[in-house]
Amino acid sequence: MTGITALRAQLALMYREIVKFGAVGGAGLLVNFGVYNLLRHLTGLQTVRASVLATLVSIVFNYVGFRYFTYRDRDREGRAREMALFLAFSCVGLVIENGILYVATYGFHWDSTLQSNIFKFLGVGLATLFRFWSYRTWVFRVAPAKRAMAETVEEAESLLAEGTEGGARSAR
Repeated sequence: MTGITALRAQLALMYREIVKFGAVGGAGLLVNFGVYNLLRHLTGLQTVRASVLATLVSIVFNYVGFRYFTYRDRDREGRAREMALFLAFSCVGLVIENGILYVATYGFHWDSTLQSNIFKFLGVGLATLFRFWSYRTWVFRVAPAKRAMAETVEEAESLLAEGTEGGARSAR
C-alpha cells in the first residue's frame, strides 16, 4: 500500500503543477496571440516576424509567472543559470512554434488571418509540450533540501508500513 500511497501523492503534486503551468501558460497564450494580432494588423509586419516578437513578449511574461507562481517552491539557487536555461529552452520552443507557422505561411501559402492563427496555435501546442518537460526537468528543479526531505519521508513511511505488516503477522 505504501507504494500506491506514494504514487498517489506524486500524481497529486504533478496534477497541481500541470494546473499551475496551464494557468500561467494560458495567460501567456493570451498575451502571445494578443500581441501577435495587434502587431500583424496595426504595423503591417510580416506574419512570422510579428509572431516571433509576440513569442518573445510572452516568454518574458511566462518567466515571471513560472518563477513566482508555478515553481515558486523550487530551487532558487543559481538564478543566472535558471534564466539562461529558461531562455535557451524558450528559444527552442520559439523555433518549434514559429517553424510550423513559417512552413504553413511560406511553404503552403496559408496566410489568411484564420489560417495563421490556427497554425500559430498548433505551433504553440507542440512547443508547450517541449517547454513543460524542459522547464520542470532542467530549469525549475526541486531544491536539494526538499528532495532529501521527500526521500526521508518515503523511507519513514515504508518503515512504518513494514512495522505494521510485521505487527499484524505476529498477532496471528
